[in-house]
Amino acid sequence: MKNNSGATWDAPTAGDAINTWSASFGDQIDVVVSNNDGMGMAVFNAWSKEQGVPTFGYDANSDAVAAIADGYCGTISQNADVQAYLTLRTLRNALDDVDIMTGISIPDAAGNVLSEDLFYYDEETRCFYALNGAVTEANYKDFLDPTAPNKAFSSQLDEKDFPVRNVWLNLYNAADNFLNATYLPQLQNYDKTLNLNVEYVKGDGQTEANIIDRLGNPDAYEGFCINMVKTDDGASYMMKLS
Repeated sequence: MKNNSGATWDAPTAGDAINTWSASFGDQIDVVVSNNDGMGMAVFNAWSKEQGVPTFGYDANSDAVAAIADGYCGTISQNADVQAYLTLRTLRNALDDVDIMTGISIPDAAGNVLSEDLFYYDEETRCFYALNGAVTEANYKDFLDPTAPNKAFSSQLDEKDFPVRNVWLNLYNAADNFLNATYLPQLQNYDKTLNLNVEYVKGDGQTEANIIDRLGNPDAYEGFCINMVKTDDGASYMMKLS
């Protein structure tokens, strides 16, 4: 959902919407499924918890996982630790000019490696995917801290062999619950582990310029991780970086 300024995935807008919908449709609303926990929890707290209407979300944010004990029906873990590690790992591998699978399916020099049940690599698109997992009343206690690092890929690289690299990384929306409460802390779990000195920049979730205009000195960085507001606007960044 968008707010009046155009920012997407907006939790307050979802909370307002459910009050409008319930006034119009009343007991015809049997279940609520949200595509993120920010909006799902807004609906849950504003209306469905009191009404006893099953509500599901996505992201496994800490407040949503904890709310399962109070009736929130479930969420989906994106395995944010794997997402964050893969983001920084692929950048580290590119900077080091090594096999892209180093530290992923092939153990790196510190022994970091991902188990096959945590990720998928698509050869055709050359994309890594962190595999999802259901979080329910049966297992939610295992997900209460979505910012905890995974010990299987948290071993420190030797700085003598893998010197510190300066990189620039942005989050497209400073207001997005998952990006800020779960994904960013996981990035910060692994940046120093991989000897990456990361400058984190948060966009407004509305305009590409809000991100591009803050990339003022590209020569100060050796690598970039860019999370675009619109996925078809890569040319704007390439022009800036060139």
